Amino acid sequence: MREWHVRGRGRRTWWRRGGARPLGAAARAGIVTAALCAVAAPPGGYAAAAGARDSYAFDPAGRSVTGATGTAGAPRLEPGRTYRDSLPGGRSLTYRLDLTAAESAYAPVTAVPPAGTTGNATDGIRVSLEDARGTRCSTASALFGAGLSARPVTALGQRQTGRSLCQGAGTYYLRVERLSAGGSASGTASSAPRWDLEIAPVTEPGLAAAGPTTAPPDQDSASPEPLAGDPRDRTGGAGFTSARPLGQGVWRTGITPGDTLFYKVPVDWGRQMHAVAELAASTSGHGYVGGALNLSLYSPVRGYVDGASLGYTGARRSVALEPLPPVEYANRYAVLTGENAVRFAGDYYLVLHLSEKMADTFGTGPFHVTLRVRVGGQAHDGPRYAGRPEPGDVFTVTEQDRQAAVTGDTEGGGIAMRALAVGGIGTGTALLLVLGGWTVAARRAQTRVSAQKPTT
Repeated sequence: MREWHVRGRGRRTWWRRGGARPLGAAARAGIVTAALCAVAAPPGGYAAAAGARDSYAFDPAGRSVTGATGTAGAPRLEPGRTYRDSLPGGRSLTYRLDLTAAESAYAPVTAVPPAGTTGNATDGIRVSLEDARGTRCSTASALFGAGLSARPVTALGQRQTGRSLCQGAGTYYLRVERLSAGGSASGTASSAPRWDLEIAPVTEPGLAAAGPTTAPPDQDSASPEPLAGDPRDRTGGAGFTSARPLGQGVWRTGITPGDTLFYKVPVDWGRQMHAVAELAASTSGHGYVGGALNLSLYSPVRGYVDGASLGYTGARRSVALEPLPPVEYANRYAVLTGENAVRFAGDYYLVLHLSEKMADTFGTGPFHVTLRVRVGGQAHDGPRYAGRPEPGDVFTVTEQDRQAAVTGDTEGGGIAMRALAVGGIGTGTALLLVLGGWTVAARRAQTRVSAQKPTT
């Protein structure tokens, strides 16, 4: 492992095992080229999708936390922050949330199996939220499903105000447990590899004035016609935090077996989205893969909205989400899960997963997927909250968000600048420090040369 040091006046060396040696011009040029490539490469560019992406992109600002085996000693989670932990086989982990009486709370948990995990349809996680008396507020499970392919799975624990259960201020407990092929956490061997977790709790304040208490009237349930047109390349991110912005249009990406790609679609109050994913025909292999391509939709709080998968024989196939109503606050009173989930404005996440079983039958790819995304309806002002949600922008769609959905730029400021911003003290900052050091050294050298020249 090399480390950068500056020694003496303007002299730069690489420290390495066995001693140091000066850094020549060719080496300096190589460092600049490599660093520029790292900075300029788009996160999850189309070429990158053709290669293997074998890990989930956790929030770089996530805090480490260690869940307890029970309510005693459960660590407190602060809404608006992201946390990382790991879940062992044969055990459950518990965390604590301190809530007011007026706020609804959402605690999504994403579990990431390690590379090489064997997938069973009923493997996954179960997430529940309960109050201090042990009353269960909600329970949700997320499973690998028909693709028999290990992938990141997300389940949501929630406490909603205005319900008959789990009301009032106080301490609430979030419980996360592994599900095995047998369907229970207890059946998961304790020797099984740990699964990494990302937990991103959100709170939603109550309304400033009384709002609706019933679901909107039934909407037209007919599926809209898929968009036509030439697709534009737009590769997804590798996690919720790095999800690539996507707007209405026809989009194309490459995906390899076992990959999971994340996109985010800004959907304002009153607007309605629909998505279709199409898996192109294969040029090699023959046979059948069940659940080959999985398309899932998650809400701004990472709650499951809808999902669908397709079986694949090598011929072009497509799969569509169910029609969803426009995004409205009152949808929280709907009975159906999908309608109930589209209760907030904000980023809705489209997640694509290609089963690793595809490699056995049709090769390693990459396989081409076309996404047809439609965002209709008329935007309008949302409800007036009595306080501030955490995080503050979770239920907001800005003009910058809309522009990013067109350009694919997650920060609206260009790929290189985005990499510098995200990298913090990483590649971008290191590059600036190196270039700055060379500039200072060059100026000092020029000053010394000027001082040594005879005057006329």
